[in-house]
Amino acid sequence: MALRIYNTLHRSKEEFVPQEPGKVKMYVCGPTVYDYIHIGNARPMIFFDVVRMYLEQIGNGVNYVVNFTDVDDKLIRKAEQMNSTVPEVADTFIKAYYEDLEGLGIQKATVNPRVTENMDNIIAFIQELEKKGFAYEKGGDVFYRTNKFPDYGKLSHQKLDELQFGIRINVDERKEHPEDFVLWKAAKPGEIFWSSPWGNGRPGWHIECSAMARRYLGDTIDIHGGGQDLQFPHHECEVAQSEALTGKPLAKYWMHNGYIKINNEKMSKSLGNGILVKDLRKQFKKEAIRYFMLSTHYRNPLNFNAETMDQATNSVERIANAVSNLKHRLNTAVPDGHGPVREELKQKLEGILKQYYEKMDDDFNTPDAITSIFEWVNEANSLLQEPAVNPEELKEMLAVFEELNAVLRLYIADEEQLLDEEVEKLIAERTQARKDKNWSRADEIRDQLAAQGILLEDTAQGMRWRRK
Repeated sequence: MALRIYNTLHRSKEEFVPQEPGKVKMYVCGPTVYDYIHIGNARPMIFFDVVRMYLEQIGNGVNYVVNFTDVDDKLIRKAEQMNSTVPEVADTFIKAYYEDLEGLGIQKATVNPRVTENMDNIIAFIQELEKKGFAYEKGGDVFYRTNKFPDYGKLSHQKLDELQFGIRINVDERKEHPEDFVLWKAAKPGEIFWSSPWGNGRPGWHIECSAMARRYLGDTIDIHGGGQDLQFPHHECEVAQSEALTGKPLAKYWMHNGYIKINNEKMSKSLGNGILVKDLRKQFKKEAIRYFMLSTHYRNPLNFNAETMDQATNSVERIANAVSNLKHRLNTAVPDGHGPVREELKQKLEGILKQYYEKMDDDFNTPDAITSIFEWVNEANSLLQEPAVNPEELKEMLAVFEELNAVLRLYIADEEQLLDEEVEKLIAERTQARKDKNWSRADEIRDQLAAQGILLEDTAQGMRWRRK
């Protein structure tokens, strides 16, 4: 089964065929770095990283670009509030972004371009639009002529004369048409600015991504992604700008993730119900947050509440316990021979992997892919109930799990924790200390393991351990 992606542009699932076999160019709109990222930002961060990693898992190289908007009205206001500068504000929250990225188990993008590092490129892009008659200057501002681009509205499936336009500035009487949007904004007194042919100013929001996508990925990219809220006007305006300039499609496939609600209410500043990722990470493990985000299909809305997070926490603990118990059994159990893996077990594991790939190939159906992991957990627990096991079967179980978990990452070994091998050595040392009646050393090791979140359990098969 070939990978199929729901393409927002055509409102249908389509077989994914990159422009160049084995190489994927992917652009996802990143954050405006004026504050810490919230849970709504985290959903596309996690999901599109999963897309990127799955494309790599099935044999592609991925050039993955996620931009930073590091100058706009929000950054200017934040700099005033903090008695700082726009670049300093951006640096502060980009650093925080990377901390949250690591805290969610997400890899860095291939490149994270900043608007302020691409100003010459953005200005040149606007100049080309002006030469082609798609842009006009009024009072130091430059606007895009939407009525000159006949396909305006094709991504959001709206007609130009029916649009309810909602961009970051109020309708300006200088516009030729109300739907025209700003490409370059003249600087107000005291604001950060760059010199341009139209005077001192800074770019509008939409032009930034068009310019950076073209610079880092070329005229046409394979996948352009972002939250559902970006489909219009941001992505619609990107299409108009880029395709007017190049005469080529901006992207072959458009992907948009659904909204997040908080306790069944829309997340908004007015309701004061936003949740920052840095605070969420203090309450829940990264695996639980990832599970919550991936347990609902990316195109569907997602509801955050205490109950769903408790369920996510319990679910990832089930996975971690199965993995830890398998590793423990492999290191300590008396083997029942060293023959090949039983055919029955081999077929079950092959079936689980087949199901995983089929579900991921169906528009990245992560909820059903997670079901495959729990089928693996059931098989692992069944194997652990046997009084004696073949170490080759344990190794095969763990190898299959690594393949299932490589993209979803619902079990992530923490490098700051003790490694499994170190835990086993400490448990063996504690067992010997108890035999030697060296109670102080035994207690010291117990306390050390407890501090690392290691729970010890006596079972019929001997001492087992698991992480909290």
